[in-house]
Amino acid sequence: MERAAVPVLEAARKLAAGDKPVLLAIDGRCGSGKSTLAAWLAARLPCHLIHMDDFYLPPARRRPDWTEHPGANMDFARLRAQLLDPLLAGQPAVYQAYACRLGTMRDPHPLPPRPLILLEGSYALHPDLAVPATCRVFTTCTQDCQQKRLQAREGDHYTAFEQRWIPLEEGYFRQYHPETGCDFVLDTTAWTV
Repeated sequence: MERAAVPVLEAARKLAAGDKPVLLAIDGRCGSGKSTLAAWLAARLPCHLIHMDDFYLPPARRRPDWTEHPGANMDFARLRAQLLDPLLAGQPAVYQAYACRLGTMRDPHPLPPRPLILLEGSYALHPDLAVPATCRVFTTCTQDCQQKRLQAREGDHYTAFEQRWIPLEEGYFRQYHPETGCDFVLDTTAWTV
């Protein structure tokens, strides 16, 4: 992974050296290494790492037809208001992550200003987020690779990915083509993630 990710790291270092905070967004297929890449970058950069998984909408707040609208299960407004807007303005932020499996909001978590915000996860490049990313990264892998990684990672929860989350994600890709216009498109099939 490191060799393929070095150009992203170099670009992120340049961004972090600027005079105002910037956003680097990492989107892509589940199991394609978004979180792995983001953690690797975060260990080497003066940044905040924000996970899209912390901004799912609780089921009671989702529109009834949310499965027919890519990204309708995400709380883009809360992500902008609690984190992206203040951090990109150079201000501190406080946010609460939503714990999906528990169905609850976690305790408030304060973040001081940092020069770089890494946003990783499915829908990080969704147009409804309405926050311009200075650097856009898309990760992908083969279907076979995705299946093997998700089976290893999710265990008994893999069926939910196969039946719900992968089809929803693929619908998002077909409708919005988030890889278009990305600064980096990384095929991670050969990576160990």
